[in-house]
Amino acid sequence: MPEEKIDLRLGFIGAGNMASAIMRGIIARGIIRTSDIYAFDIDKDKLKKLSAELGISAAEDNCQVVSSSDIVILAVKPNAYSKVLQEIKACLDEKHILVSIAAGITTDFIKQLIGYKCKVVRTMPNTPALVGEGMTALASNHSLSPEELKVVKDILLSLGKVEEVPESLMDAVTAVSGSGPAYVALFIEAMADGGVLAGLPRDLAYRLAIQTVIGTAKLLSEWGKHPGEVKDMVSSPGGTTIEAIRYLEKQGFRSAVIEAVNACAIKSQALGRTANPGKDEQPR
Repeated sequence: MPEEKIDLRLGFIGAGNMASAIMRGIIARGIIRTSDIYAFDIDKDKLKKLSAELGISAAEDNCQVVSSSDIVILAVKPNAYSKVLQEIKACLDEKHILVSIAAGITTDFIKQLIGYKCKVVRTMPNTPALVGEGMTALASNHSLSPEELKVVKDILLSLGKVEEVPESLMDAVTAVSGSGPAYVALFIEAMADGGVLAGLPRDLAYRLAIQTVIGTAKLLSEWGKHPGEVKDMVSSPGGTTIEAIRYLEKQGFRSAVIEAVNACAIKSQALGRTANPGKDEQPR
């Protein structure tokens, strides 16, 4: 049965993959009327196609999205935030809630640009949201009432799971779950390449690698075990698995992953400084 509908109007500035994933999740769960979803994108053809497919309302510009909505999701790239926020500033009032999904952009930066006109929520979803298995982190900084926070969470739950975190951890979240799907995809590709080297047909190698990652993630999630325990379960004394692990460790596998995640977090911080040059309060 469809869930109880949320009585509000939801707007999207930007109608790319993440925005469309949120729309599809909301529509699939039936929590907001399709006629109460508004969107604008500079790619008019993409917007028209999405509107025809989902039945959402295509706005003429960003200000029309804001004027037509209670909650506005800013689904544009970090480097477009300054321009978009300056554009919609005059259309905002204290009743609006802005939801950011961009890496590195702080709530303080957004509030400064819009003149502290409304409430701002910073989130970090990831691409598995496209299939309803996303991981979204949310930092509200107590700016929303409990009722408002519940509504925002309900919207984000249409993508998968939601975790509340302090905003100070959002760059680290970006480095782990925001960018993490790319690391996992790279690992799967490498596993499949190894299988091809060992003689497997490529399509079979990909199917084996993908299902192995899916199954292992599900096992860890459902059993609640430490990853090291699962590694030990598979590693027989003197066996093939421990030989492969020995080689991975010799090549610095874990260290490379740790350093990659840390580099990503640093880059996320740098994006915030670039978007807001000259602001000493940006994280470093």
